[in-house]
Amino acid sequence: MGNLYCGAARVDITPKIGTCLFGYRPDIYCEGVHDHLNVTAAAFSDGSTSFVLVTCDVCEIDCDLADRILEETSALCGIPKANVIISAIHTHSGPNVAGLEGWGGIDVEYCDTIFIPSIKKAAYEALHSLKKAVVGVSTTRSEIGVNRREIKRGGYVVLGQNPWGVFDPVMTVIAVKDEDGKGIINLIHYGCHCTAAGENRDISRDWSGIMVDRMEKETGVMTAYWQGCCGDTGPRLPNGLTVGLGDIKYAEELGAIAGSDAVRAYKQIRRFDDVSIRLCSGTVNVPLSPLPPLDEIEKQIASYEHPESLVNIDRLRYNHLASVIEALKAGKDYGDRFTFEASIPVIGDIVFMPFPFEVFSETGLKLRAFAEKYTHVLTLSNSNGTNLYLPPRGEILNGGYEVECFLYGHVFNFTNEAELTIVQEYLRILGA
Repeated sequence: MGNLYCGAARVDITPKIGTCLFGYRPDIYCEGVHDHLNVTAAAFSDGSTSFVLVTCDVCEIDCDLADRILEETSALCGIPKANVIISAIHTHSGPNVAGLEGWGGIDVEYCDTIFIPSIKKAAYEALHSLKKAVVGVSTTRSEIGVNRREIKRGGYVVLGQNPWGVFDPVMTVIAVKDEDGKGIINLIHYGCHCTAAGENRDISRDWSGIMVDRMEKETGVMTAYWQGCCGDTGPRLPNGLTVGLGDIKYAEELGAIAGSDAVRAYKQIRRFDDVSIRLCSGTVNVPLSPLPPLDEIEKQIASYEHPESLVNIDRLRYNHLASVIEALKAGKDYGDRFTFEASIPVIGDIVFMPFPFEVFSETGLKLRAFAEKYTHVLTLSNSNGTNLYLPPRGEILNGGYEVECFLYGHVFNFTNEAELTIVQEYLRILGA
């Protein structure tokens, strides 16, 4: 017997009409609300250890902003900062809380008045509604996602569909009930970009919102989605792409299929158990490469004639070069490693692996294989901040959008071994 307790809470975080939508360009503003955005918190405790998993219906969260939220939530809830995990579902039809260079600045007013207070409120309410609980879990195969790193005949990679690329089809559904059999919360885990609607003008959770709403209707229980390995996985759209062309119908169609998959997994749960919990925490060390010579970077940046007009990846690349020049001239040394704190919640034989990156499917599959004593190893992308994409070594050689974000998203440079190193660090912290 694990003496398990669980509580859950949800708060609406839908922004006002006219809000700038984050994910494509810094000039897309919402004109309506297709479906509401939420933060949902699931708190777990055994009386001595307590932690809370929060999922937010936004794209991704700036690292400094995430750190502030963790600090404030920890103080309000009276639990260690390491015991709070805040993830993002990666919808491209929500407000800007990432502030990525080339995609526009953080919506400060939204963060201060809606986003941050709502996360704190949901976490607090979840922790203060704990009930004796049992957990059931099941998996199913879902084909709504597909590897999106399409390889063209010339050998270059574009955002499309790659039917032979690495892809994790496992959808996991965790159902938590109280002692009387009444549902407390359902957690759905799956890896896939929430980009089916594309550059639409409506606020939306994209396909994942349709899935969650269907699950709630069928079970009568609060349900939320936790994003898995989405770095190289997008929605399997009928147009052969993984980013819609501004049509919310794509999200509705795909979400209906995902909802059917989730309900199927839920109905396959055969037993519920009182399980033990624990939280493994530690510092992750990631190797960095030395900064390149100043003359080399100055030569590259000289090729840009009108940098003020750049957006998205072009702006990110230019900003990287400018930042490296500034650092070199100032004599700034980033050392040979990048560090961050990682917390790994364990609920029975379920392990949550939260990453402050957009993680590739290969990474999740490796963790599942290497942490073999656990039945369910669930990797969470964009958790407690984001450092953009984390491609495995082999994918770096192929290039493409995700790799460029990995290479140019920071002043410093990760080595090609970063992903493998982080995998080993997480296994060390877990004790696997």
